[in-house]
This record gives sequence, structure tokens and C-alpha cells, in this order.
Amino acid sequence: MSIQKLEKQVIVRNEKFIETAEQLKPQLHETIVKPSSIVEIKADSEVIHGWRPEVVAPASTLSDSEYGKNGSFVLDFGDHQVGYLTFKIRSAGSPPDAPLKLKLTIGEMPVEMAELFENYNGWLSSSWLQEETIFVDVFPAVISLPRRYSFRYVKFDVIDTSPKYRVVFESVECKAVTSANITAVQKISHQDEELQKIDEISIKTLADCMQDVFEDGPKRDRRLWLGDLRLQALANYQTFRTNDLVKRCLYLFAGVPDDKGKVPANVFVAPQLIADDTYLFDYSLFFAASLHDYYFATSDLETLKELWPTAYRQVELALERLDENKILKDTPNWWSFIDWQEGLNKQAPSQAVLIYTMKQAIRLAEELNAAEKDSLKDRLAEIEEATKTYLWDEKQQFFISGSDRQVSWASQIWMVLAGVLTKEENNNLMKRLLAENPAVGIATPYMYHHLIEALLVSGEKELAIAEMKNYWGGMIQDGADTFWELYDPKNKDFSPYGSHLINSYCHAWSCTPTYLIRKYDL
Repeated sequence: MSIQKLEKQVIVRNEKFIETAEQLKPQLHETIVKPSSIVEIKADSEVIHGWRPEVVAPASTLSDSEYGKNGSFVLDFGDHQVGYLTFKIRSAGSPPDAPLKLKLTIGEMPVEMAELFENYNGWLSSSWLQEETIFVDVFPAVISLPRRYSFRYVKFDVIDTSPKYRVVFESVECKAVTSANITAVQKISHQDEELQKIDEISIKTLADCMQDVFEDGPKRDRRLWLGDLRLQALANYQTFRTNDLVKRCLYLFAGVPDDKGKVPANVFVAPQLIADDTYLFDYSLFFAASLHDYYFATSDLETLKELWPTAYRQVELALERLDENKILKDTPNWWSFIDWQEGLNKQAPSQAVLIYTMKQAIRLAEELNAAEKDSLKDRLAEIEEATKTYLWDEKQQFFISGSDRQVSWASQIWMVLAGVLTKEENNNLMKRLLAENPAVGIATPYMYHHLIEALLVSGEKELAIAEMKNYWGGMIQDGADTFWELYDPKNKDFSPYGSHLINSYCHAWSCTPTYLIRKYDL
């Protein structure tokens, strides 16, 4: 092991684990994809973000047109792609007496072709917006963009040539890349066409996020987050079964804990493995949950033995946040993600995440006959009892969170998943939740996944299917060909980042309907 200090962060590198991860680096499958059509982006107040594509010609006719200064066109690839763009340009007319200045705007949604990136004012870096400015001096030319992009649409703007010549574009294509083996997925023929479509788009979403690691989103942030990994892995076990990629990701996290043993919320893998300086209470615990799911999907005892100390350490560190009543301290100096819902108090849902992961850690300890199993069981019993004593409001018949005794969807959902109550009580709680609809709701597909699973484990299969169709089916109706990072059916421009332009429209935590459909036989 070696210690690497980054400002206030002290990272303890486990070179053995990092080498194991590198040996599991996957091969990327490449597919050449050509655009299907030339489109115009039309204003339409009836569609999401106010813009829709309209086909004007097949993409095969592109080389029939010549473009001069201020000329432009948009190509539609017909489906979401992750990969590398290449195209050819030749001149027409007089010999070119000045360079071509070309701007490319690359996007997952029609709105990215229509709204000027210069007007973006969100709080995430505008460098995530996908665009290129290219100068071409000599024709003919083959342009191969070195950056990998995530897109369906590409807008070509000829900023300038000269009055003497024009340019012709041809052979536009994308080398699409993924580490997912599409042929490995056992297709289902669902009698419900809507669920069939949801399943297919879930698989496409997962595949486009499977690169060297399980990325959270191929447009943004393009890295490995633990909360996303847990859900991607669950979907993977039901579809691609690329289990070595899950193993690789677990070893990457275990390779760079801090000096207290805590794993980071996310890691970068280039130019080398780097731990981000973001630590989330729930995400760190999900290392244990992800190891649990991996082991029971693979029976890989050797990996369990090697990574158990890391998993157990996450639980130990989480237990240090408990107060004298065995309830998590709700102070300003911690960050638990749970959801992007504005105003959400994280105490109760995080308490439930702790219980949920402790139960999984106990199952792993039993598999190993580890010395920690009995102490974990004793602590769990105390914490569950304290949770029912201090966080259950008998009058409201809801779990409450924080000093303001907030009632949120997230608190009820996670308590159901944690199994704090009986199945009958869980069933009553979920029906009460849907009926009373507390104001502090759900902001992301990540939390909607947990809603659907909470309904399923509490015996409400039909309600779960209805909610899935309403939410993921709603995305499809709004034009999704991969599922999105964020979707609020009541506010379709929602973004926690200040602009829907920066949202990711192919995002890992949205891929789980395929897991839910297949695991629970929906």
C-alpha cells in the first residue's frame, strides 16, 4: 500500500486491488453507425423543452448539397449513440482561398440543437456542453473527432469559407463503443407492449453507460459513482451478466479509501485511478450493498473474502454517526445523497439505508462466518428498535425526519426497503403514502426506482407497474430513446443544476426497469 496526500485528503492506495481492477479492464465493442436523416428543429410548445425534430430528407442525400457561409444542417442518428464522430469534407467551386471555419453542436435532445450554448447559465461547468470548432485548411479532408461524445443529433454550422468556394459533407458516421455484449441479453416477449418498450430502452441505457467502467452518464459526468454502480450492477445481473465489470469497479473503489478506510463517492480512472474528494454517507454504505449483490449473483467467495474488510469498514464508520439514542446525527457537516428533491431532510432515509446495508453485511458475515456477525446483529437490533421509537410518528402513521419532523416520500420508501416494519405494515404504509402524497416528493429516476421496489416488496405489484408506466413510460412519450438523469412529469424543465441543457439524457440510475421487470416477473 502507498499513501497519497491530496490537500486535506489522505488516500491509502491498495496497489494489489488496483492491479486486480486493471486486469479486469474490458474490451470495447465497436459498431459503425450512420445518420438516418436530415432534420429541422421546430419550435413546439406541446413537446418537452419546446422543440421537436422534423425530417426534411434522408441522410443519404447530404452530399447533394453545398454549404457556404452561415449554411447549416442537423443530422439525426435515429437513436442514442456513444462514440467517435468521423466525416469527410470536400470543396466545390473555385479553389479554396481561405480556411473553412466549422462549428459542431452535439446533443442528446432536440433542445441542444436549438438553444444557444452561449446563453447557458447553470452552475455546472459549461464545458460539459458538447461542441467543437474546427478549422480546415486543405481539401478534401477527413475529420475524426478525438473526443468521445454522447448524442443523437449533430448540428453543422459553416461559420465561414470565402465567397469563392463552398463545401460538401459526406460519409458522416459514428464509431459507437460499449463494453456490453448486446447479443448476451435474453430478450423477453412481454404481452404488455409498453413494458416491453421500457425494458428495451432500459437495456440500451445500461449498454451506453458500460464503458471501461459503469459510467453514471456518457455525456456527464462520465465516471464511476457508487450509487449508480449498485443499480447498474442489479440491471446487469438480469441482462448482460458482464460480472467482471462489476468486480473491476468494486476493486477500484476498494483501491483508494481515505486514511480512515472510507471509500469515495466516485472515482476517476484516467490518467490513473484517482479518488474524488466527495464522500457521501449513503454511497459509502452502498459498497457493502454492491458487494452483497455481486456475491449472491456470482458466488465469488475469493472476492468476498478480499473485499469484506472494506465493506465492513463502511458500516463501522456509519455507526460512528449515531447519537446516544442510536439515531443518526442530523448536523450541517455531513452529506447523504438520497435524492435531488429540494428541501429533503436526509436523517430518516439515511437511517433506513444504514439498516438496509447492515442486514446485507450480516448476510455476508454469515457466509464468511466472520467474527463481526454477532456484534452486527446486536447493533442492528438496537438500531431498529430505536428507529421505531424515535422516528415513527404514531399519530401521522409515517416516519419523520429531522428536527422539523419532516414527512417525505424518501423516508417511507427507504424504511420499507430496510424492512423495519412487517410486510403488512409496509403494505399499509405504501398505500397511505400514495393516498396522502406528502409534499416532499421524488425528484429523480434514482428515487423512483426505490419507490417501485418498495411497492413490490410490500406486495403491491399492480401499483408498481402503474407507477413504472407513468414515470418511465412518460419519458418514452416525451421522446426518450435512453432514459434520463432527471424527469419530473409536472415540471419537465426541472434541473438541479440551473439548466436542462446540462442534464444527462442517458443516465445509469434510470436503467433499472429491466431489473425490476425481470427479477419480479412483472
